[in-house]
Amino acid sequence: GFSTLVENKDDSTGGHILRTKQYVEIILNQLQNEKKYRNIISRDFVKNMLNAAPMHDIGKISTPDVILQKPGKLTPEEYEIMKQHAPRGGEIIMETFSRLDNPEFLKTAYYVARYHHEKWNGKGYPEGLDGEIIPLCARIMSIADVFDAVSAKRCYRDAMPIDQCFQIIEKGRGTDFDPDLVDVFLGAKEEIIKVYSTKIFD
Repeated sequence: GFSTLVENKDDSTGGHILRTKQYVEIILNQLQNEKKYRNIISRDFVKNMLNAAPMHDIGKISTPDVILQKPGKLTPEEYEIMKQHAPRGGEIIMETFSRLDNPEFLKTAYYVARYHHEKWNGKGYPEGLDGEIIPLCARIMSIADVFDAVSAKRCYRDAMPIDQCFQIIEKGRGTDFDPDLVDVFLGAKEEIIKVYSTKIFD
């Protein structure tokens, strides 16, 4: 329901919601085979993450249409308004689901919405968190979100070639993204390309 609200508000997000969830699932499946993450990526973690992923941009329902659908580059002032979708998304999650008897889901959905634009080097937003201080679920969401943002057509630009999209993720290793997660993502290229190739575009 909620993800449909965002989809209706921003034409570019319908396929984005579906694809990013699939990319998240691929990363989670790979992490379950990694010794470092095996005990963290429980069945409940996976379930909560997959339920939370479609709501990562829920804060965009508060972003003016003129900014969401602008065909050109945002001005610095417009970009500051756009950035508010992350903290606003966290607020909406808390307001909507706080009565649910599932604190782990609530925490995951809140982290995913609020922190999916944080960067490994601390230069993201809204709080400038860095490294493993950024919740794992948000670090996973960040890679899926950026990869889809560059690989899908948007109102302001064409889709980039798939090889270039992988290069963007690789270049962000240790700066924008958790290096371990980048390695996992790039190690699953074949599965990623399958999702990309189904053309669940908008």
